[in-house]
Amino acid sequence: MSRDKFAEILGEYWGYEDFRGIQREIIQSISAGHDTLGLMPTGGGKSITFQVPALAADGVCLVITPLIALMKDQVNHLRQRGIKAYAIYAGMSHGEILTVLDNCVYGGVTLLYVSPERLSSDLFLARLSHMNVSFITIDEAHCISQWGYDFRPAYRRISTVRQLLPDAPILALTATATPRVAEDICRQLQFRPTAQTFQMSFARDNLSYIVRATENKEAELLHILNSVRGSAIIYTRSRDGARELAKALNAAGVSAFYYHAGLTNLDKDVRQKSWQQGQTRVMVATNAFGMGIDKADVRLVIHFEMPDSIEAYYQEAGRAGRDGKRAYAVLLHSKADSGKLKRRINETFPAIDFIRRVYDHLAYYYEMAMGDGEGVTREFDLERFCRTFRFFPVPVVSALNLLTRAGYLDYKDEDESQSRVLFLLDRDELYRLDTGDEEEILIRSLLRNYGGLFSNYTFIREDDLMHDSGLSQQAVYEGLKELTRRRILHYIPRKKVPRITYTVRRLDSKDLVFTDEVYADRKEEYKTRIESIAGYAEEAKECRSTFLLRYFGEVADHDCQHCDICIGRKNKSIKITDLIDKFSTILSDGRPHARHEFHLTGIPTDRSLAALQTLIEVGEIEQRDGYFIRKQ
Repeated sequence: MSRDKFAEILGEYWGYEDFRGIQREIIQSISAGHDTLGLMPTGGGKSITFQVPALAADGVCLVITPLIALMKDQVNHLRQRGIKAYAIYAGMSHGEILTVLDNCVYGGVTLLYVSPERLSSDLFLARLSHMNVSFITIDEAHCISQWGYDFRPAYRRISTVRQLLPDAPILALTATATPRVAEDICRQLQFRPTAQTFQMSFARDNLSYIVRATENKEAELLHILNSVRGSAIIYTRSRDGARELAKALNAAGVSAFYYHAGLTNLDKDVRQKSWQQGQTRVMVATNAFGMGIDKADVRLVIHFEMPDSIEAYYQEAGRAGRDGKRAYAVLLHSKADSGKLKRRINETFPAIDFIRRVYDHLAYYYEMAMGDGEGVTREFDLERFCRTFRFFPVPVVSALNLLTRAGYLDYKDEDESQSRVLFLLDRDELYRLDTGDEEEILIRSLLRNYGGLFSNYTFIREDDLMHDSGLSQQAVYEGLKELTRRRILHYIPRKKVPRITYTVRRLDSKDLVFTDEVYADRKEEYKTRIESIAGYAEEAKECRSTFLLRYFGEVADHDCQHCDICIGRKNKSIKITDLIDKFSTILSDGRPHARHEFHLTGIPTDRSLAALQTLIEVGEIEQRDGYFIRKQ
């Protein structure tokens, strides 16, 4: 395939004149049949590197990604461009999955998106073996490495696909990988000797990295939001924390939504859309938010609490300023944060004896006899389990994750259940009922598409009702809730339900083995990552960007000149007289200015206030109701 052909595809489908960064090199490598690793920071245009060569090749490109929301979003965008793409994800019916797989087997499909969990399906693997697969793309490839910050055991199943399709080259993509992780990715994916690696610089010239030491994070947060205009993301570590912080921001007059994995899909869609369209300024979120979100004009990403790795911080911070304009990544740091970080080590890797106790009590919880349970799946109520056996939730979840890594369980904290409906009236009562137009349309659509609604709870899909009835997603959801309120039917919306599967029969807990790879090595690696992010927060001399580049194995040839460390160096030499001149110029427009407008990064507050006080004393300005204004 010629260089010009790739450019023609890019122009025809995306309207771009040329590739950015290392996109072309990656495209040429995978198209030539080489296993390829692409290290591209957030906003580097990863999707182009597999979508363009997929269009240039014969057959289907298999895309493995852990994010259902990203799958759906990319498939929708590709279809809008006239590209035949499909995704298989939880919640689809057996018939729908078969249709997609058959379309891929018989040709005409360019891209097929699946989650790594799908690779354990015998049906999927059987159909995959009959597909003409051009190449395989592994998104978020760091998830396959035990040394990565977001290791996911399901990614290890990708080796099955390599054995099934030995001739299909693999393109592995990640935005965050240290040299050690990059090497492990290539090893785990069994890259061939001709494999090629391409890396963009991890430097973000338009992004100012700032650490603010404060014992009043909410006040500092409001100060920052008042100082920097534009769209913002604030990351917290808990769902409750996200909800409470969003509430506090709204009370302070800052429009904000909270977002976490426990919300319904509709709630997520409504909040995300409002934020993306600029109707809501701030999204307060856990790390469930942001992956694959296409919003270029985010001016601020603020970490209200410390993340537990440089990789997580860098990836989340990188969601700011994707339009190339000045943006800010701010980490709020208090004296108590270092102690909290260290406690996370023992919470994430509880003692082996504690893990054995959780395993035993799980058997009591499910009344699982010794030797039974292999292949059995049960819903798991974490709150009830902890209340019953007097455990704290965080170490219990960590124990379940370690039991999963060791191969004894498969714990999924957010397995999606499908929506269900049961009619509470019989057919005659239903036909005599006087309902609104939309409710009647919805009832008719339900009866047309599903059987057994009067005798059993029946699985439904809101998307099917939306397409069949012509109603909007919001109208379908609100209509089903209204029909439930009127006791015409009972609607149980789909939700994320934790589930546990016994992958092997129940054992005596004394026989559980936790290898160094599962426990000791990973604990040591986690401790190292914690120490790295703590070191970043407490760093007082080295440029923030230089620190981050060094962590990812890159040598910076100059300091960034716009992080808090670099600006602090420059501003230490600023005289009070220079500040007086600067502030006098700011106030020359004659309008009132709030104090935060004079807060310059790296300049101590007392120096700024001293300059303002001097201007007041010489009679040039005055202070009214907390605002500074030039005297007439």
